[in-house]
Amino acid sequence: MSRVLNVAVVGCGIGRSHIVEGYLPNADKFKVLALCDLNPERLDQVGEEFGIERRIVNFDELLAMDDIDIIDVCTPPGAHFSMVTEALKAGKHVVCEKPLVGSLEDVDAIIEAEKSAKGKLMPVFQYRFGNGIEQAKTIIDAGIAGKPYCGTVETMWRREAPYYTVPWRGKWKTELGGVLMGHAIHPHDIFTYLMGDIAKVFGRVATRVNPIEVEDTISASLEMKSGALASFTATLGSVDEITRIRLQFENVTIESDHAPYNPGKELWKILPRNDEVKARIDEALANWQHVPSRFQTQMARFHDAIFGKGELPVTSADSRRALELVTAFYHSSSTHSEVALPLGPDHPLYQSWVPAEFR
Repeated sequence: MSRVLNVAVVGCGIGRSHIVEGYLPNADKFKVLALCDLNPERLDQVGEEFGIERRIVNFDELLAMDDIDIIDVCTPPGAHFSMVTEALKAGKHVVCEKPLVGSLEDVDAIIEAEKSAKGKLMPVFQYRFGNGIEQAKTIIDAGIAGKPYCGTVETMWRREAPYYTVPWRGKWKTELGGVLMGHAIHPHDIFTYLMGDIAKVFGRVATRVNPIEVEDTISASLEMKSGALASFTATLGSVDEITRIRLQFENVTIESDHAPYNPGKELWKILPRNDEVKARIDEALANWQHVPSRFQTQMARFHDAIFGKGELPVTSADSRRALELVTAFYHSSSTHSEVALPLGPDHPLYQSWVPAEFR
């Protein structure tokens, strides 16, 4: 197999960002050979912008193309499950935007399908990548941070009426959720990436900002499996926009850069408990190699994984953890009860967290 993999991008909205940030900076690894979108005008616009001649409206046509190695699914969430499963059946590698699918049942079905699939599946969590978050991860994984005490995540973003003029947004059937699903899912993933698995959730969701079906404001109290405590807050009604993650460990305090859409790029604030801890941090970060943020590094590491040079940077198990939190959040809010994780097939929302009247 050639070391340059041919990609078909399905959905030219966020798919354009995949091209600009992920594939073009990795031109020695990927070539975008085809685009697929139901909107001919947008299809032609993006095709002309990047000189991509193969423009397809019918997704099934892509699956039959022998020269396509990777199907990159960037459609509205409601279409993800069928496209991912069909692409895996066709022997393709698959990249899929968040959320991977719309239920724990569906993500478990995809995990099962992966076992016999020829290709690899990589869900997208591009916020994990960049110098700031990677240095924090290095310090934690090296054991320097010590015992985790507590942490907070604030996702304060702004979405007003024009945002919801896009027909699929703000609706249960197509977006599958609100701020929990399409926005705070990224900072929440970063938190568990650094702090580990969640044991219990008490959450509340509300629609406070816009007249939409889904939630746009949330809060939660969490207990981690380590015993650490955490709180999550998010809204789409903030005046300014920040993403702030603050973690308190035995030996260090770690706080993210507050950039809302690229919190991993800039160096994070890392405060050592004493000079001995500082010396260990300095040693661990000596000769640091720059880590490009967002899609550039995620796509590069996906290429490495395909060729056996590393592990998948994001897995379907990571997506399951994110969707498990979402499921627990909705159940906790509706029942006013604490929810213990993990969640299995016996959970009331295993098949869907979408309210019955919107399915």
